[in-house]
Amino acid sequence: MDKRNFYINGLWTNPAHPRDASVENPATGDVIATISLGSAEDVDCAVKAATTAFPGWANTPIGERRRLVERLQEIYASRFEEMASIISVELGAPITMSREQQAAVGVGHAQAFLDALDRFQWEETLTNGDLLFREAIGVVGLITPWNWPMNQIALKVLPALLTGCTCVLKPSEVTPLSAMLYAEMIDEAGFPNGVFNLVNGNGADVGAAISRHPNISMVSFTGSTRAGTAVLHDAAATVKRVTLELGGKNPNLVFADCNVEEQVASSVFELFNNSGQSCDAPTRMLVEKSVYSRAVEVAANAANAQTIGDPLFEGPHIGPLSSKTQWQRVQSLIEAGLQDGARLVAGGAGKPDGLATGHYVRPTVFADVEPSMRIYREEIFGPVLTITPFETEAEGIAMANDTAYGLAAYIQSGDPIRVQRVARQLRAGMIHVNGAPHRYGSPFGGYGQSGNGREGGLLGLEDFTEVKTLHFPDA
Repeated sequence: MDKRNFYINGLWTNPAHPRDASVENPATGDVIATISLGSAEDVDCAVKAATTAFPGWANTPIGERRRLVERLQEIYASRFEEMASIISVELGAPITMSREQQAAVGVGHAQAFLDALDRFQWEETLTNGDLLFREAIGVVGLITPWNWPMNQIALKVLPALLTGCTCVLKPSEVTPLSAMLYAEMIDEAGFPNGVFNLVNGNGADVGAAISRHPNISMVSFTGSTRAGTAVLHDAAATVKRVTLELGGKNPNLVFADCNVEEQVASSVFELFNNSGQSCDAPTRMLVEKSVYSRAVEVAANAANAQTIGDPLFEGPHIGPLSSKTQWQRVQSLIEAGLQDGARLVAGGAGKPDGLATGHYVRPTVFADVEPSMRIYREEIFGPVLTITPFETEAEGIAMANDTAYGLAAYIQSGDPIRVQRVARQLRAGMIHVNGAPHRYGSPFGGYGQSGNGREGGLLGLEDFTEVKTLHFPDA
């Protein structure tokens, strides 16, 4: 597919300086599309269009903005299978998972934002009599990752549009096709020219140009902590708002009073979902010592039972990693675990039997992992689990919090009082209890090096607004 154009000011336009890049099918290594990597000049064109469109869009009645998002929802539903198929091919997500999760988020987040819009307070009277207004922050730059392409696009584009912002989206160059399909849907829905713009490119060029641009009021970024710090640095000179959703090394506390067989196995499969390429995955299992041996056995059995296969096939299997670069990083960390002395109980280095082509990884479990080991501290972003024992509840909490990240944490326990007590002590933005999922409309985000700001629901709308107060003289 020839996908070299960018979507700017309501038109598919040629890049200022053509620079081709290939989009690969990670299951086969085949090139499936050619895109162009943009430049600062392309970003300037997109920002100019967004700046021109902003006053009119910000003053468009909320009901009309809502109507256009509802129209976008209808179009998305009519092209749902197309979206699921594209994500499956460009990311390597198995088609069943792509339908049920990767593509489904475009529908789920849209409805959650529309529901939140009904409760959003655009103005309120403070107790001192002053008026408080919320209004669109301005032109926003949106930089999204490859691992959940539509999830992050929906969490950024939809609240921007609903609050009256205009935007410039830079999707990942690894998975740009789903973003371009979404741009087609936005165009079909009839949003005014310049309200939404898309420029493909890499972080060093297009991402940096967005972060530095003086006419962009806010940057919303999802990606690695390393890249997030670069966005903060680039945005500092213009003192723009920056919201970040970054990495995680999420603890999963398994207490002896839970159903060990059920909760450990489900935790393993939760981690392996999306081939382990989720920032909020339960990657660091911490197990109460009295059930540690049993938990290790259950985890190893679950990993050995995890099927791997072609993303085109239906079923609950996992697919490849997104790229050769990602595969090499995961392999290097598996090797580091072996060299540091962790006990390998399932999987290991190399590719699964019968899958020599594509970026497939063996589902891997390490036991007896020490806090000093790289695999305990670094985000692996693959189907690799570490297991470590703890003696007491206090020790388990301390180990859970012993990380620079703070995105998610997991608790497996049959004692609701303990769950509340432990959850309040965990330094993480989202706590999952006994396998409970994150739901549409709840805020997504974390503490520390996992970022700042929250996405989804009411807080996700608030992130894209500025606050103004109106002060009257005393009567």
